Amino acid sequence: MLITKTSILTGQTRTLDLDVTQEGLNRWKNGEHIQNVFPHLTVNEREFVMTGIFEDEWEAHFNDDD
Repeated sequence: MLITKTSILTGQTRTLDLDVTQEGLNRWKNGEHIQNVFPHLTVNEREFVMTGIFEDEWEAHFNDDD
């Protein structure tokens, strides 16, 4: 399913094709933990669904070297 989200960090909009269903998204939106609804997604994919933040944005904004 194509998921389009806007990053809460950068405002950049991206679309990913993820192995999710509308039923699963509804369960998550209704309060189930995303890791229980979509255990097959990576941590980065689940973060994208929740916040729109993509892996490269995390690295740029929260680099341990700073």
